[in-house]
Amino acid sequence: MDIAKRMELFDGYLGTEMNTRLTKMREEGRDVINLGLGDPDVTPPQHLLDALQSAVCDPHHHHYPSFYSTRPLKEAIAKWYQRRFNVALNPDTEVVPLLGSSEGLFHIHLCLLDAGDIALVPDPAYPSYEAGVKLAGGHMESVPLLRENGFLPDLDAIPPEIARKAKMIWINYPNNPTAAVATPEFYRKLVDWAGKYGVAVIHDNPYSEICFDDFMAPSFLQFDGAREVGVEFHSLSKSYNCCGWRTGMVVGNKEIIAGMAKIKSHSDRGMYYPLQVAATKALNGPVDFMRERNRTFQERRDVVVKGLREIGLEAEMPKATFYVWSSVPKGYTSRDFCFKMLDEINVWMIPGSMYGKYGEGYLRIALTHPVKRLAEAMGRLKKAMS
Repeated sequence: MDIAKRMELFDGYLGTEMNTRLTKMREEGRDVINLGLGDPDVTPPQHLLDALQSAVCDPHHHHYPSFYSTRPLKEAIAKWYQRRFNVALNPDTEVVPLLGSSEGLFHIHLCLLDAGDIALVPDPAYPSYEAGVKLAGGHMESVPLLRENGFLPDLDAIPPEIARKAKMIWINYPNNPTAAVATPEFYRKLVDWAGKYGVAVIHDNPYSEICFDDFMAPSFLQFDGAREVGVEFHSLSKSYNCCGWRTGMVVGNKEIIAGMAKIKSHSDRGMYYPLQVAATKALNGPVDFMRERNRTFQERRDVVVKGLREIGLEAEMPKATFYVWSSVPKGYTSRDFCFKMLDEINVWMIPGSMYGKYGEGYLRIALTHPVKRLAEAMGRLKKAMS
């Protein structure tokens, strides 16, 4: 049986493959510490669990999602953006709920790219950006994210002949995998650059609510002219501890939003209604639980960065996300080092090369375990490197 040749253009997601491998290792009795998976050990606040349970138990809530009005959820999204970012959105024309932002990350390429169109994709970056471009028949041009630039794209370094042909550019801050954050000056320059070249800005912003040291991540849409040139993805997965709920949104430019709504009218027809109820409750409800959660992640961050630096690695001190981006020891590729540590000390970290050419020489650690377990992982690394 022949399958489409486009399937040869990208690799499967390493995280899925590795979770299968790590599960088998645990079944063999090995004490594996998985620092790769970006799935935190935090849970939704109780009022959201109660809301979901109540909605699921209502027998009237089990029609197809298109049976119900999405307006309450759209209004909750718009109100949340107003409260959090001071961004006024029209819920009818500038908001589309998503089955998790990952679903939207794929569909946005179908919305914007015709065959052969150029998409500018940061490197390193979440691998699904590249896969989405290639599945849509687009052509990817990499935009390096370098330490000397604060892991921000150098817009001036993008050749004008490429910028003029590009249809879209991916931006993701706070960033996965580097945990870098963007400055207001960068966003203002991005809006001007995108307007000059007619490039749609796609900002992936799921980590805005996980911040440390009094830093508050902005929305791309806060900046003048942003909604004329782009949209922003967001999700309840990280912000409200709702990984797996598949509840997200895309907001901003009316033309792009209309295109996304048209695609989704065929692809899924909407979010399971009890999840709409719970997501609306979340967005309209309290956020005080986030402070304690962020303190927990900050404590974990400090333990991991300290441990990495003690063994001579150059670890960034992140202001946001629950990731730490670190160099690997000299003499190793990122893949060789990470698999060596998995084999020798049962600690898994993601090789930076998984995220692109410019991720080589780095690794990513997810702060998804309690402090004691993270300290144990750092102790194993220290012993292995001594």
